[in-house]
Amino acid sequence: MARYLGPKEKIERRLGERLGLKGERANSPKAAIVKRPYPPGQHGPSTRPRRGSEYGTQLKSKQKVRNMYRLMEKPFKAYVKRELERRGVSPFEGVVRALETRLDNTVFRMGLAQSRDQARQLVTHGHILLNGRKARTPSIAIRVGDVVAIREGSKASPFFSTLMPRWFATATPPGWLEVDKEKAVATVRSLPASQEEAGIQHGDLQAIIEFYSR
Repeated sequence: MARYLGPKEKIERRLGERLGLKGERANSPKAAIVKRPYPPGQHGPSTRPRRGSEYGTQLKSKQKVRNMYRLMEKPFKAYVKRELERRGVSPFEGVVRALETRLDNTVFRMGLAQSRDQARQLVTHGHILLNGRKARTPSIAIRVGDVVAIREGSKASPFFSTLMPRWFATATPPGWLEVDKEKAVATVRSLPASQEEAGIQHGDLQAIIEFYSR
């Protein structure tokens, strides 16, 4: 399974937006986009305004959302293309649903991890149960009624016993997830479809669909 291993904060600086790629650090004054709010490069900030094209705008939106969900180009394109071909469901709703129902995203949304990269690691290392069974594939699509929990043998680890409680209690899950804070168990109440809850702007989604419809 291919994944990006380069510097995450350079992505945010290049796109000019916070994407939460570094968890707690992403929202702190130490974030690179705060210290250096300009695209990376050896010549520093440019004083010449860039003239953006329609293609460039679409490309930026695609890169923004793809990096938010920590996906490489091939699987991200497959998600969008599949929803464009699906009948009976709006491609806007379908793309949001396809991205949000990934298991690693669900672990992130329920508050067990501070970033999607961290959530993916929890899944691949075997710390997460889906309907009582260990799940190691981050891309598994969850369904209504599914239950996501921490593996019993992992609860005593330093991460779950010491680190996770620092942010889990105050984490706010989306409306489609019902989270039992005491047991750290989440139940899927409905399928996600809200762009607002997903944090994807309508303009970005529109640009992505236009980009892959060419």
